[in-house]
Order: sequence, then structure tokens, then C-alpha cells
Amino acid sequence: MKLMYRLMLSFFAIILTLMVIVSISFINVTNNTMYHNTWQQLKSYSDSLIQDSIRYNMATQSFEGFATESLNSNANLLTRQNVHFAIYDTTHRKIFASNGFAPSMSKNDWKKLKKGETVCTKLITPKINSRVSKGVSPPMTEVSRPYFYKGKMIAVVSIATFVSTIEQNMHQIKINLIMALLTASLVTLAVSYFLARSITKRIDRLRMATHQIAQGNYNVEVDDNGRDEVAHLGRSFNQMTASLRESQQEIRWQEERRRQFMANAAHEMRTPLTPINGILEGLQYDAIPEEDKKHSIQLMQNDTRRLIRLVNDNLDYEKIRTNQIAMERKVFDASAVLENLREQLAKKAKEKKDTLHLDVEKNLRVYADYDRFVQIMFNIIQNAIQFTDNGIIDIRGKRVEKGSQFVVQDNGIGMTPEQLENIWERYYKADRSRMNTKYGESGLGLAIVRQLVLLHGGKIDVKSQYGKGTTFTIFFPDREYAPHNIPPTNNKDKK
Repeated sequence: MKLMYRLMLSFFAIILTLMVIVSISFINVTNNTMYHNTWQQLKSYSDSLIQDSIRYNMATQSFEGFATESLNSNANLLTRQNVHFAIYDTTHRKIFASNGFAPSMSKNDWKKLKKGETVCTKLITPKINSRVSKGVSPPMTEVSRPYFYKGKMIAVVSIATFVSTIEQNMHQIKINLIMALLTASLVTLAVSYFLARSITKRIDRLRMATHQIAQGNYNVEVDDNGRDEVAHLGRSFNQMTASLRESQQEIRWQEERRRQFMANAAHEMRTPLTPINGILEGLQYDAIPEEDKKHSIQLMQNDTRRLIRLVNDNLDYEKIRTNQIAMERKVFDASAVLENLREQLAKKAKEKKDTLHLDVEKNLRVYADYDRFVQIMFNIIQNAIQFTDNGIIDIRGKRVEKGSQFVVQDNGIGMTPEQLENIWERYYKADRSRMNTKYGESGLGLAIVRQLVLLHGGKIDVKSQYGKGTTFTIFFPDREYAPHNIPPTNNKDKK
């Protein structure tokens, strides 16, 4: 059975059960109320009967009996209203009975009456002359009520009326309730259908959306308005699809990076292998003159070293990225290190007609791995020299809040926004014409720099404007702010 029909039947069964319970309760309450009202009316008749018929001796202030004429008059009047009564004395002897009305009272009833209690009986079958003659004894409801004078019981009035009127009223009420119940059942069935349909429609939309996801469409979303469980499920579903979209984009991004990496790696490795292979073929077929063989072998050695550096750079990058290298961080004087780097790179800067300007606080303390710090700053400064001709390269260092900050600024060729976005990618070269240096030829220098800075728990930022220059800003946190365990990084995080 479909969920919609199960829900519809569940709603219908619950509502119908409640209506039946309410109807039964209403019938019982109404029935009791009608009997209670009838008994109150009978009590009123009984009180009026006693007041009209009782006789007192005013001289002796004593009870003398009942006026027969008054009793007969009241009997005729009440008989026309289908009310009959009988009066008993304290010895249980019948004093008067209308139409031969003879109710049967038990000993227990008399005990209650003598205590002053009124006895109400729902159904009795008394003897009535006019009814007995026809062989009919319809049920009646009775009230027996004691009367006292000066603390002594003087009489008991048993008054009753036929329950047929009550039963007729109750029968009509039951018919009306049944009709109302049938009408309400139809309405309930319709309401249950629409309620079930509204729920299953939302579930169907979820099912269809799930099917679309199974087909590879991760852009689907469902309505998540509301506060019920289906709305919560819709919100969870939308969160899931958003995560799937991000994962799909990540997979595509990674796949694109993988293809680009493989193409770049193949190109970079083929570059030194091609001349090596050409020289080897020349040596094999004696196509190289004897006087050029030494130079050719030297070229092969250079290209072989370049290929080895390329492989080592890749291995270093992966080790750094996955946090597989040992870091021996300590506090040392960065100003002395930067001064040494300026001296080492002064010759290369002079070849490019660049000026290295050093502005570092004296005894600038930095918390880092010494060798990795040298590698980072050497690479950044070398990169600035590589892309600056006849310019100025500023190297600055100072203490900042929670750490040390270093800035390398040049007025070289700069980068476009697209180049700036991709400089951290492996094998990416902003200017492919400049590939003649140790750190410029593989395209891995800046990628390694970034991973090393992140491994220190630091930050690296680059700003560049095409044709005006580039500024690298590196931050190293102090010992108390540096994390002890750095998780593996992802190149995509930098974007």
C-alpha cells in the first residue's frame, strides 16, 4: 500500500476514533442529564403534592393525614402528564396510589429513606391498573422522597414517569449523532486525503530530487520552508546537495590540476631529456666532432643535474605539503641572515642591474627553522631579481604583534590578476621566457615557499600590479603563538 493511503487511513482512523469516543461520551452525558432533569421535575411534583394534600392540627400542632380530595385532584392532573405516584406511611403501608400505581421498594431503599435520603431509580416496572389490564407494563423512572415533621418521618412519596419520552429524545439524539458522524467521516476522509497528499507530495519531490542526484545533477534543491520533520529533511537534503556540489567542483578542480600537473611535469622533464637524447644519438653515430664531445658531455651533465633537481623539488614539495619533514624551529637573528642573503645574491642582482636595499631592525628575532627560513627568503628575493631589470628590490623586516614580518618589494614586470591567482601552482610560470635559474626553471619555487610558510603556522601574501612590481609579505608567529602540529595543506586553500 502506498504511503499516501497509509497516512490517509491513519488520519481517518485516529479522527474517527476520537469522534466515536466523543459521541459515546456525549450520549452518556446527555442521557444522565435528561434523567437528572426528570428526577428534579419529579421531586418538584412530589413537594407540590405534599404541600397541597397534607393536613395539620393547628391546635395541637400535629400531623393528621392527607386530604383525599386534594390527592385525587393531583392524581388526575399528573396522570395526564404520564406521572403516577403512591404515598406510604412509616409502616410501609400504602396510603394512596394513583391508578393503582404500586412500586416495589427494597429494604435497603427504606433504610435510606428513613435516613432522609432521596432514592432515584432509573428503570422500574411497577404495576398500574390501566396498563396491567392490557398486559403492558412499560418501564418507568422513579423518585422516592421522605417527608418529616418535627424530626419524625410522616410519609414517603414514590413518584414516577414513563421513560419512553426520554428514550424517544435519546433515540432522536442518537440518529442526529449518527448523521453527524457520517457527515464528519466524509469530511474527515477528504481532509485526511489532502493532509496525506500534502506530505507525500513533498516526499515525492524529495524522491525525484534524489533521482536527479543519482543521474548526476547536483544543482537540484527542494523546498525547505516550515518547521516539521519533512522541512528539516529538506534542509538536510539541500545541505547534502551543496556538499556534493562542492565535492564535485573539488573533484573537477583536482582533476584539472592533475591534468595540468601531468602536462607541465611531462613538458619540464622532456625539456632536459630532449637535448640529452640528441647528444647521445650524435655520440652513437659519431655525428659530433671530437673537439665538441667534451662540451656535449658537459651539456648532458647540466641537463641531467637539472632533471635531478626537478625530481628532488617535486619530492620536497610533497614532503612539505604533507608535513613529512622535520622542523627544528628556534629563535635566531633574522637581520644577520638577510644580510648574508643580500651578499650572496648581489652578483645576480648586479647582472640584472638591480639594487638590493636592506631595511631590517637590528637583532630582529624570528622563531623558525633556520634552513627553511633561508630557503624561503632566498627564493623570494631570487624571484624578485629574476623578474626585475634595472630596478630596486627592497627587503624589510620588523617586529609586529605576535611575530615577525618580512617584506620583499620590487618594481619589476609585475603580474596580471590571472597570473597572481596561479603563482602558487606547481610548474606555473608567470613569464616562461625566464627559466634560466636554479629556482626559476622548475616552476616549483613559490609553491614550496608557500608550503614552508604554512608549515611554520605563518602567512604569506602577495600583491602585484602589472608593469609596476610585486610585493611579498611573510609573517612568522612567535613561539607562544606558533602551532605545534600543522595539518597537511591544499593548494586550493590559498584562493
